[in-house]
Amino acid sequence: AQARGIDELYWFITIVSAVMTLLIFACIILFAWKYNRRKHPHATQIEGSTKLELTWSILPFFVMLVMFFWGAKLFFAASEPPKDAMEVFVTGKQWMWKVQYPDGGREIDELHVPVGQPVKLTMASEDVIHSFSIPAFRVRHDVIPGHYDTVWFTATKPGRYHLFCTEYCGNQHANMIGWVEVMDPRAYANWASGGGTQGTLAEQGQALFQQFGCATCHLLDQQGRCPILRGLYNKPVQLNDGTTVIANDAYLRESILDPNAKIVAGFEPNVMPNFKGQVTEENVIQLIAFIKSLSPQAPASQQGEQQRPIVIAPRAPGAASTSNSRNSKVPANSQPQ
Repeated sequence: AQARGIDELYWFITIVSAVMTLLIFACIILFAWKYNRRKHPHATQIEGSTKLELTWSILPFFVMLVMFFWGAKLFFAASEPPKDAMEVFVTGKQWMWKVQYPDGGREIDELHVPVGQPVKLTMASEDVIHSFSIPAFRVRHDVIPGHYDTVWFTATKPGRYHLFCTEYCGNQHANMIGWVEVMDPRAYANWASGGGTQGTLAEQGQALFQQFGCATCHLLDQQGRCPILRGLYNKPVQLNDGTTVIANDAYLRESILDPNAKIVAGFEPNVMPNFKGQVTEENVIQLIAFIKSLSPQAPASQQGEQQRPIVIAPRAPGAASTSNSRNSKVPANSQPQ
């Protein structure tokens, strides 16, 4: 659906540009012929036409307004995923795309989605700037280290579609390719029936929460040395500098990696250790999924209730992975290189 709207705007701009180009060249040729110096050796003053000047000024202005508002409408629509969108987490790493589903299922360089279902991708980079691109869906978004980027789409036709990194990211950039497999709902349900063998993302995050000793200070239902996490997600948080932030994915990520960046009002700094460099982007995603699961208002897609298998699609150097390897499995804590 998004691709159709983008294509329509593209062709509108192309046609308008072509028509304007032809008109300009036609006027140049006409004036060069009509006002040739051989025919008119003595220049004469030509009075302008107010109506003509207004026409060629106002008409293009309104055409530009149409382009602007049409493009703005598509931009804002692409920036706001539907509330019922299926959430998938994508991590860019030299030179692969690592995909995680809410139930803990994982893939490398492959993304499986059902036809007709809005899909929201929450993306992060482990190293350098990447650019996630699915040309067939008219989707392209830079993935920048240090924060989350989101993009969404709705696939309308079953099939296999190319997935690329379109930002030069190192000497094997050309190998950072993959596939998006769009399946009809019944086939997708059959594919997804395996589930994650290591538990959902939220369950993996809970294990990390205990492993790192977070529960010592972050008590779930009563005040401890650090803020209560239950019901925190997407709620306003008052900081000690008087400002307010929303506890979204970006805020939670920053608070895990650099807890002193924003101190909650009423709490002391330097209580929580800095986890930057100690946890991977995948670990951060798992911890955030656990915190989301503590908020009843969080959509099901954010609480790890969707079922997808753990799948690693190995590939030969320089070649895209294929769907024939979707049954190979790895432990959730393994780190592909």
